[in-house]
Amino acid sequence: MAAPSISLSLSFFLFLSFHFSSSFSKIPLPFSSSLLLRPQNPPIDSLRHYRTNFFTQILDHFNFNPISYQSFQQRYLINHTYWGGAAENAPIFVYTGNEGNIEWFAQNTGFLLQSAPHFRALVVFIEHRFYGKSIPFGGDEDVANSNSSTLGFLSSTQALADYATLITDLKKNLSAIDSPVLVFGGSYGGMLAAWFRLKYPHVAIGALASSAPILQLENITSPYAFTNIITQDFKSESQNCYRVIKGSWQQIDITSNQPGGPQLLRNSFKFCKEAESESIKNWLYTAILYTAMTDYPTPSNFLNPLPAYPVKQMCKAIDDPTTGNDTFAKLYGAANVYYNYTGTATCFDLDDDSDPHDLGDWTWQACTEMILPTGGNTEESIFPASTWHFADRLHFCKRFYNVEPRRIWIPTHYGGHNIERVLKRFGSNIIFFNGLRDPWSGGGVLKNISSTIIAIVAKEGAHHVDLRFSNPEDPKWLKDVRKQELNIIQDWLSQYYLDLAQY
Repeated sequence: MAAPSISLSLSFFLFLSFHFSSSFSKIPLPFSSSLLLRPQNPPIDSLRHYRTNFFTQILDHFNFNPISYQSFQQRYLINHTYWGGAAENAPIFVYTGNEGNIEWFAQNTGFLLQSAPHFRALVVFIEHRFYGKSIPFGGDEDVANSNSSTLGFLSSTQALADYATLITDLKKNLSAIDSPVLVFGGSYGGMLAAWFRLKYPHVAIGALASSAPILQLENITSPYAFTNIITQDFKSESQNCYRVIKGSWQQIDITSNQPGGPQLLRNSFKFCKEAESESIKNWLYTAILYTAMTDYPTPSNFLNPLPAYPVKQMCKAIDDPTTGNDTFAKLYGAANVYYNYTGTATCFDLDDDSDPHDLGDWTWQACTEMILPTGGNTEESIFPASTWHFADRLHFCKRFYNVEPRRIWIPTHYGGHNIERVLKRFGSNIIFFNGLRDPWSGGGVLKNISSTIIAIVAKEGAHHVDLRFSNPEDPKWLKDVRKQELNIIQDWLSQYYLDLAQY
């Protein structure tokens, strides 16, 4: 039986930016996943703690045209199990949903649920518009995604307004007007959580923004930072591992162009059928990128089933002396860590472009406002050297959607330039967590901005590892990170209740 793998078409949906170079063309997304996504431990059981509700949401929060008053059903998950109730003004923990199915995020985000008993908190996960089951235009994805006129209602600003509207209505219906709200999010969801606190401070008293690359912007963070971190992740495990991967791109091209080369590559990598060199390189690139991003200290099922410290395991496969000088055997062993750790795949299908977690609309967001450069590779990069050009993004988006990206809208609307000087003047109560093994940390907030805007940085941390379900095998540094976050949240709540008592 063939195991699905990531093809170029899916790679368009996977992490907060486009990657353009002479060798690769893809739009990575934040936080999100791959075709091989499977629920994390605890698996489906984590969802049984939540009740699924729908909220009648307005289509357009910022205009008063007749179409603005159209509505759609926005899904949210809610857990009352540990809530202390409205009479006690018990807190409400809200996850600001990412670009995908909200059930998947609830399955992979245990921090809220596991900390709820201590705070006696209500837990809510809100689905982002245009994703999962929260589809405008009658819930018809084909209509909602049909053109720029309908997709124009998909933006971060509309999503934040959705969250504010839903939270306000929920508190009213629960008679919990004085219950403090804290928002949480990872990756793009973390960006939304931080921006929500800044834009709606009257709705949320604080935010935990994990692995939120709010500074991954032009003229703020280098487009080379992303792949520089991936390169360092692999170098730190093994110089030989780094050299083998770095040299592999040219070898794949050379072999692909030789007589019998495509069949040799198919046999070496156990593809279901022959593939072009660009597809093979994208397949390998994807494995390297996501393994670096999810280099968790315990086994995970977030993107794919992976062992603890998967970068180390990839390099161990490449350094395996039994494969001698066979580069492709080494690369296959490394890719197998990401794509086939369970050992159930007999071949890899590079044409599989399914989207089980409804991530596809990220391409629209990356073509309109989310211009987060990550595609530059230096000469030392583990990937082929390349230069990031906005013109590549512009060309793709004009061709694909006939839209022109708003190049500086995000820093204009949310800020980013001189963030330390600016945020300490008006911002408060935000935790920014970043793990330095996560390539997105290059665009994260890595220094304290004030006494209440705190940066927590973990040298060995990966992508929003702090928000994952805890594991008995978690290292001490990770336990300490979560403890620090909980203590800060406790301080925010204590201050809120003190202030409330004075009125």
